Amino acid sequence: MSNATGPHKVGIIMGSKSDLNIMQQAADALTEFGIESEISVVSAHRTPEAMMDFARTARDRGLCCIIAGAGGAAHLPGMVAAVTTLPVIGVPVKSSNSIDGWDSILSILQMPGGVPVATVALDGAKNAGILAVEMIGAFDDGVAEKMSAYKEALKDKVKKMNEELS
Repeated sequence: MSNATGPHKVGIIMGSKSDLNIMQQAADALTEFGIESEISVVSAHRTPEAMMDFARTARDRGLCCIIAGAGGAAHLPGMVAAVTTLPVIGVPVKSSNSIDGWDSILSILQMPGGVPVATVALDGAKNAGILAVEMIGAFDDGVAEKMSAYKEALKDKVKKMNEELS
């Protein structure tokens, strides 16, 4: 592992402001580890030029990965992944026009070979944030140490639950 140090910055985008209540969980997870984020609404269908510009300039703006949340047809994560060299984490969002979220899950998950999108669970923005931290931690010892402490705290939490059951 290297000693690359931040500042690290993750882009968080969503297809609609109505997704913010879910996507904020990713920002909160990043903040917990001291990682900066920028949050924007970027619609693959309503603002395709802005989406392409966002994706093409992400690295130049200092982003190290992108978390993209989308509901319904959920093309945003895949289209962004098609035009950036940064890793993209897709968050399927159960939206009002969704088919119980399955349309979003499958739209993000079933990417063609050569255009990967790491996909988390339906409304799983917290895990998207944690995954971004783990990606950064692969190259930054300080972030990796914070992640190690986080995982130890998870173990302690389960241990405490078992003690409370006794």
